[in-house]
Amino acid sequence: MKALYWLKAGLIPLLTWATLTQTPAVAGGKPDVVIGYENNGADPYMVSMGEKLFEKNMNANIQYKFFSSGPAAMSALASNSLNFMCGIGIPPLVAAISQGLPMAIIYNQERYTNAAGIVVKPKSGIQSVSDLKGRKIAIVAGSQASFELATFLKEARVPYDSVIQINMAPPQMRASWLSGDIDAAIVWDPVFGALRESGGHVIKTDADLPRSASSYNVCIVNSEWAKDHKDVAVGFVKALDEGVKMTKDEPTKAIKIMAKLAGVTVPLAKSELSGYEVFSGKDQISGDVMGSGASIHSSATYQTLVNTSKVLHEIGRIPSTVESFDGSLIPQYSEPLSH
Repeated sequence: MKALYWLKAGLIPLLTWATLTQTPAVAGGKPDVVIGYENNGADPYMVSMGEKLFEKNMNANIQYKFFSSGPAAMSALASNSLNFMCGIGIPPLVAAISQGLPMAIIYNQERYTNAAGIVVKPKSGIQSVSDLKGRKIAIVAGSQASFELATFLKEARVPYDSVIQINMAPPQMRASWLSGDIDAAIVWDPVFGALRESGGHVIKTDADLPRSASSYNVCIVNSEWAKDHKDVAVGFVKALDEGVKMTKDEPTKAIKIMAKLAGVTVPLAKSELSGYEVFSGKDQISGDVMGSGASIHSSATYQTLVNTSKVLHEIGRIPSTVESFDGSLIPQYSEPLSH
């Protein structure tokens, strides 16, 4: 896969994450399942990991693997050496589907609201998206941020190529911000929050995007593999749903787990989580998320795939728009949770 298609760059895995990834497979006739992840800060799926809910629900030998780049994760999914991948954005998935890979969203984790957006230097003179013309903005090229920036610029009638985009990982943005090498950044938490707290002025957040062309964190799977391992796939979704339920029912406990695994303070974890609209297992089959049956095509997630494809083609990230996303959403594994 071309290196052009990068996922949101993860942070360096912390010791707590490394400990999770070293969980050994146990013999006993169960299937071996590898769950990939990115460290995007506080997230309910960390509760599922920390509380061993995947082990509880999937009847499989679970291993966790950290990924900091999209091509490696997508290649691993295509080869079935990785079974599930969580915490990634829509554009890398669309890029993979455009190349014929049988990738599908099995669970839409959350919609970004105030946990991501465009933040500008306080003395840059930038007051709105229109002022970005000719200015330097840090971005993870090919990530969800490329779609967001293109959408915001088009809305403001600013040519996409008139903004000087500097490709860098989120941790690098902090240093470039301090050195004055960039005027702005389009990024997500925890770096988004850090730049904001350092005096940055927020001119757009993902809450400004419509649900049908929004920014989501999703869990994906090779859809062919999921068909052959239905019970494991259903157990995976149930584990995620239980993590969300604990987050809502026992927020103090859940946030402590997230903070520990993400390597951040409890207040920061709480702040990061507040920037998401989190979805339960039951939510998956609603029209506001993935829908079910005939309503899948009109669902917010499906329409976001369509709109993302159009934008990525317009800005040259994929050679042509994807003709159909049939089979790219598989909410059926969540249907048992709706009863």
